[in-house]
This record gives sequence, C-alpha cells and structure tokens, in this order.
Amino acid sequence: MNQDTTTSPTAAWGQLLWDPLRLSAMATEYAVDAWQRSILYADVRRQRGNQYQEHLQEQTPNVLDFASEVIMSGLELPRPVNYGLVRILPPADAPADPKKRPFVVVDPRAGHGPGIGGFKPDSEVGAALKAGHPCYFVGFLPDPVPGQTVEDVMRAEAAFVRKVGELHPDSHGKPAVIGNCQAGWQILMAAAVWPELFGPIIVAGAPLSYWAGDMPMRYAGGLTGGSWLTALTGDLGAGRFDGAWLVQNFENLDPANTLWSKQYNLYAKVDTEGPRHLQFEKYWGGHVFLNDVEIQYIVDNLFIGNKLSTAQLVTSDGVRIDLRNIRSPILVFCSYGDNITPPPQALGWITDLYRNDLDVLGHDQTIVYATHDSIGHLGIFVSGSVGRKEHQEFAENIDIIDVLPAGIHHMQIDEHPDPVQEGDPTSDVFLTRIRRSSIDEVREIVRPDPENDRRFAAVARISEVNLACYRSFVQPWMRALVTDQGAKWLEQLHPLRMGYELWSDRHPLAAAVHEAAQHVRDHRQPVSEANPFLQLQAQFSTAVEQMLDQFRDCRDQIYAQAFDTLYSLPLVQAMTGQSLHDDAPPRPRPSETPEHRQYLAQELTRLEADIHSGGLAEAVIRALFFVLAARGEADERHFRHAEQLVRPRLGSDFDMQAFRHLVRRQALLMRLDQDAVVSAIPGLLNDIAPDEIRQVAEMIVQVVGSSDVLSAQEQARLEQVAALFEQADHQAQAASAPAMPSSASDTPAAVVDTKPKTSSPKPKAPQKKTASKTPAAPRTSQTRRGKDK
Repeated sequence: MNQDTTTSPTAAWGQLLWDPLRLSAMATEYAVDAWQRSILYADVRRQRGNQYQEHLQEQTPNVLDFASEVIMSGLELPRPVNYGLVRILPPADAPADPKKRPFVVVDPRAGHGPGIGGFKPDSEVGAALKAGHPCYFVGFLPDPVPGQTVEDVMRAEAAFVRKVGELHPDSHGKPAVIGNCQAGWQILMAAAVWPELFGPIIVAGAPLSYWAGDMPMRYAGGLTGGSWLTALTGDLGAGRFDGAWLVQNFENLDPANTLWSKQYNLYAKVDTEGPRHLQFEKYWGGHVFLNDVEIQYIVDNLFIGNKLSTAQLVTSDGVRIDLRNIRSPILVFCSYGDNITPPPQALGWITDLYRNDLDVLGHDQTIVYATHDSIGHLGIFVSGSVGRKEHQEFAENIDIIDVLPAGIHHMQIDEHPDPVQEGDPTSDVFLTRIRRSSIDEVREIVRPDPENDRRFAAVARISEVNLACYRSFVQPWMRALVTDQGAKWLEQLHPLRMGYELWSDRHPLAAAVHEAAQHVRDHRQPVSEANPFLQLQAQFSTAVEQMLDQFRDCRDQIYAQAFDTLYSLPLVQAMTGQSLHDDAPPRPRPSETPEHRQYLAQELTRLEADIHSGGLAEAVIRALFFVLAARGEADERHFRHAEQLVRPRLGSDFDMQAFRHLVRRQALLMRLDQDAVVSAIPGLLNDIAPDEIRQVAEMIVQVVGSSDVLSAQEQARLEQVAALFEQADHQAQAASAPAMPSSASDTPAAVVDTKPKTSSPKPKAPQKKTASKTPAAPRTSQTRRGKDK
C-alpha cells in the first residue's frame, strides 16, 4: 500500500485506474487520515480559543519568551501612559557584560499585544543577550490611559531610554534602541526631540514615508474619503479604537494566507504544527486598543498627511520634530517581501529630507540600510532565521555601526567565505559588509514621483474637509448615542474576535471533539507521502492559493487605477488648491529652504577651520581613512586596530563617545577636502616625538594590511602616507636637534613643506604576495564577528 508506483502523478493515476483494489485501498487510507486530521485540526483550534480567553484574563498579557523584572511603569509618569520598561534577565550561565552598551527593544502597538521582539530565543532580544549586552524591553497594557496621546508615549519612551542610560553609567556607549514597525517611527520622533539620550537606533519594518512605493494599503485613505472613518470607528468604541481593525487591514492584504494557507498548513501538518500555530495565534489574537486621539493623530499626520518625513510635526511645547536632528546612527532594516512596509516606505524619508549627499554630511547624520530579499513583515521581527542572521550581526557589530562616519551606507550580510571551525565558539558563519552608498542609490529604491505626490496631497486636503464635516455634523450625534456598554458589545462582534470566541471549551461540542482527538492520537494512522490522493490534496491547495493570489492582484490593480484616475483629475486637484500651471512641489522640501542652505554653509565653514587642528590621533585616523577610501571598506579588524592606536590618546579611561566623535569628525573632513586634510598630517605631528611617529607609522601599515591584499591604488596611497609620516619624523628630529652655530640657525623653523616626499624612505608596506592569507574580498566593508574577541 505504501509503495511508490511512479514519480509521475498522471502515470500513477493511469495505473491505479487499472487496479481497482489498490485504488480502493489507497482511497481508504487517505480517508482515514483525512478524518483523523480533521479531528486533530478542530482540537487545535479549540485550544486556540481557550488560549485566547486565558490571554485576556492576564494582568499584563504578552508573548515575551524571556524572564524579566519591571524597572519603570509609564503609569507613574507625570503624563501617564500604558507603557512599561522591564529588564530581561539573562541566563545564569551567560551573564551580561556591564561594560557593553545596553539594548532596548520596543514593540509596536499596532493592533497586537507586546512581546514579538522577544517571541523566541532567536529574536532581537535573544540576539542582544547572546552578544553579551544588557537587554531591556518596552511593552504596554491592552487598554490606554484615558486621554494619552502619541506625544505622551514619545515622552515615556524617552524617559525609559534615559533610565536605562542611568542604570549603565560605565557602559561603552549610549543605549542602542530597536523600534519595530510602528515603534520605529515613534522612537525616531523621540530621538529627534531628545537626541542626547540615544545610541544607535535600529528601525525594523518601520513605515516612515507613507506616500512612497506601490503598497496597496496606501490607497485606502483616498478610496474611503480620508480619516473620517477613523473618527467614526473611535466614536463607536466610546473613545477607544479597537486594534482588531488594524489587524484585519493586515489580513486583507493577503487573502490567500488569511482564508486558506494558514489553516491548510495546520491541517496538512497537524501532527507537528499545533504548538507553533498556537504560539503564533497567541500573539495574533492579542488585540489591544488605542485612544481615539492617538489613532487620529497617526492617520492624519502620518498615514495620510505624511508630515513626519517632511519635518512638519510640532510638539505641544513648540519643538519641531525633524529627523535631521538625530545624532545617532540610524540602521533601517526592511524587506522586499514586506507588503506592509516595503523598502520605498522605509527609506523614502531620506529622499524627502535630503537633496544630496552634502546635505547628509552637513547634518552629521549616519544612515545605514539593510534589505532582505523575501521575508515578510512579521518575519522581520519574529523569524528565527532573521534572528540568527541579521539581528545577531546587528548586535555583534553595534559598536562599529556607532562610529561609522556621516553619510549613507549599505550593509549586506552574506555567508562567510571561510569554513566554520567545528567546536570553535568564536567562529562565525556570516560576514557583514558595509560600503559607502549615496542618496542616488536610495532614490533608485524609493523612485520619488512628483505626480504621485500631487495625488496624495489632494487626498490629504479632501481628508481634512471630510473630517471637518464629520466632526461638525455627525460626531455629536454618534457620541450621544454610543455608550460604554454598547461599545463593549460591538467589540465582541468584531469578525476577528468572533473566530476566537465561538470555538473553545465554552462550545457544547468542545468536550466531544477533545475526547475524539485523544482517541485519534492513540490510534493515529498517517497516510503515506506517496498516496496519490494526498498529492491531489496538495495540488488542490496550490490551485486555491493561486486563485486567491490572482484575486488579490486584480483587486490591488483596480484600487491603484481607481486612485490614480480619480486624484489625477484636474478638477479634483483644483478643488484641493492645486493648479495645472503650478510648478511648486505639492509638499514642502526641508532641504530646499533658504534657512537650510544658510545652515549648511555655516556647518561647512566650521568644518574647514578644523583641517589643521588636531594631533597624533587625528593624523592616524586621517591616514587610515585615506588608504582605505580606495577600497571603500573597513572590517572589524581595522576598527579594533584603530581603537588600539587611538585609545592611549584619549586618556586612561577610554571614552567611546570621544572616540566616536573623533572618527566621525575626521571622516567629515576627508569627505569635504581630502587632499587638504591629508596634506595637513605632518603639521598635526609637530609636537610628537620621532620614535612615537615611527611606531605609529608601522602600526598603520599593520592595520591596513591586516585583512586583505592591497590593490595598486591602496599600495600607492599607503606609500604616500608613509612619506608624510617620514616627513614629520625628519621635522621632529630637526626640531629636537641642538642648534648649529651658523647663520642657518636664523632660518625660521615655522616654514614647513607639507607636500609628500615620495623619494624619502618609507616603512615597508604589505605586498600582494605576502600581505595576507585571506583571499581578496569584494570592494565592500567586512566585519567578522568573534575572530578578534
């Protein structure tokens, strides 16, 4: 019965039709298995309903998979919120290093409960703990504090980060903060107002420029007439917005998964899939609430207004929320498989705020972006493969990210070309490459479209009009009619909640199904993988998925065409204040204002004044940047060697912030005028002893040749640097020599030739045949975790 007759399904059916007895036996085998799987499937779904009910009864419902202790409650703040800060307790056999910077993981409050950032061992929290960092988590309660606003949450998150910094005064850097999805833009808003509190910021799957890309959800505001529907939903909830509506919007994006694939996957693999399904459903069904003022602010100012990425938001005390004020490195992690926050929405704020690379440098901002090819939105936070790869590499290389110079950089994580050593705990299977990118590369991903902006600007104006009409003529009646008890009944009748409520132990048939499932597990008869009926089942499932995917694609195309047609009409645009002959951009561009240009000119003038300022530490950093600029890379070994060179110059107590400032400042100068900055190196070494100059020159050669074979251009630059240090050595020797009793002593000593002397002796530089045993790598930055620990 279990024998595989042929590899061709068609041939198998042809043979079975000529063998009725065998066909009947296989049909019976499949029927028994299908019936048993149906009972087991129903029992897992029963457990899902029970789990939902138990989750609702918890005082602080979450799916965090790590032991923790409460550090700070947002309920006790001057402006209370339903957020809280907890410390993740590390395993007893792997304590956190108090010298390492702490990590703070902030979960999104976008319909689901907290805990997704620490949902499993291979997660953002797990990666930080594995790397030895102290770790904290910011979660929230299901119900908001009446009257709390988005600004109140911002202030609370800033207070949490400040508290973490106070708890770790001796750490080598400010707290690194991870913001997932909605928490990503909220953390960036807080960092723009209180930039002094934050270390590196990682935003994962965070939508920041809502008009960018081609995601179907962005058309919803225009096709429903704006945010009046949000206000109506908040009024029906008696001042609370049910997060289940947000979750339903997510589910509508992928009907194949919502209506079929998720359930079929459980049914087809019910013997093993139950625990994983229940674990995920505990998170997916943990719906939370927002205040109506919170969701209205989000929809009006971010989803429809798109005001965050153009610096139009202002706090209640008059502070403008400008993302260009952030002084911490920003790492943007997004995926091309994400249909909620595709890369254009995650990266569009860069092209909205900055006109060119000089703008980024003028604001001394470091932006790193990393993209995934296929993972979905939730996979960015919860996927085990992403936790073991991307988030682990982010945590291991966070100090390198913190000292990256201003500008835009692209991070890529690949399989390590060197074989992994079995049993070696320092061995790493991944290799992180960081290369310099540009605003033009980001623009190719975002694809800004002025005509598209005009359409969305029209939507924003129409939304304001419709919302004003609703608030004037409808909202007073709705608020008078809706009671708290009525709102509770409406919540229970939500379609997503009904699926959990209807099938649990409360159902009269639940006990019978549970008993039948126990019997099935004791007498399980799984079907053979070669059974043609099982193969037919899989083919049917594939056909259903394809049909639903085609429906989705057609629906999204209709949405897009309807949106573009309606809001491209000259009459519609004219009604919203846009003229056919108006060449002005439909929304403000902060980088094009006269005030911004004046600020940029002043910053560049200040930079030019620092070209001839500094000492040995500045000279070393300039030399390394000059040589490695030809490669466009600096791996972890370069970073550690550079730190060893500079550490003595920063005093007995190494200050990571001082080191970061030093590296970033010199990198800015190099981008401004590389030739002048390099030529000034001998002048920076005027007060340095000759022996120390020679020692440092030899160490520079070691640092540059520590990983890869030098190219011809790198070799030439290294020789030029060696000549500059040799020149400084001669000047130092001449300055320390006794004065000669001749008229030559009257020659002014301040006149120094700062041009490289290529004819002078130089320290021996690495040659191609002996420079390194490591194969030459692509011209990108490499960081390898663990090898130099």
